[in-house]
Amino acid sequence: MVAAGAEHTAAVSKDGTLYGWGWGRYGNLGLGDRNDRLVPEKVSSLNGEKMNTVACGWRHTISVSDTGGLYTYGWSKYGQLGHGDFEDHLVPFKVEALADSFTKQISGGWRHTMALTSSGKLYGWGWNKFGQVGVGDNADICSPVQVKFPTEQALVQVLCGWRHTLAVTEEKNVFSWGRGTNGQLGHGELMDR
Repeated sequence: MVAAGAEHTAAVSKDGTLYGWGWGRYGNLGLGDRNDRLVPEKVSSLNGEKMNTVACGWRHTISVSDTGGLYTYGWSKYGQLGHGDFEDHLVPFKVEALADSFTKQISGGWRHTMALTSSGKLYGWGWNKFGQVGVGDNADICSPVQVKFPTEQALVQVLCGWRHTLAVTEEKNVFSWGRGTNGQLGHGELMDR
């Protein structure tokens, strides 16, 4: 699996090894420094955890282990790493707020992050100027907060745009929120929601 950020790339190999390369100024490669890499380099700070999937935001990276553990690293000026602070992390750190959940799907936006658990709960955090985190306000959030959905709407996928978010249900319904001034929400109007 391969994921692309603004100027960096991350990948998970068949054996669960995580790699990073490209522009690394914010630690978004997960290699313990802020240096660029011209070729893929193995992320070695995972304490033996095998990764299953990876996603990139603009300057941050999100990965999920085989056991459903959620890890983030890189730029966190807006709390998009979900560690309860606004500090960059140069290596993957487990998101402790979701340690008791099995994360099954992730997505990274420009400055926000979304995670869907195996129990169908959706969580968001990070930059929220346009309500793209989906929690009913516009305050930046540095720890995961659950996005509320009707119980009959079982979520199966989440996708982050630059400043908006979409969620897909088992019934193939699509919900969207955040920046909408170019029609990207699909609501038939040019406004944020």
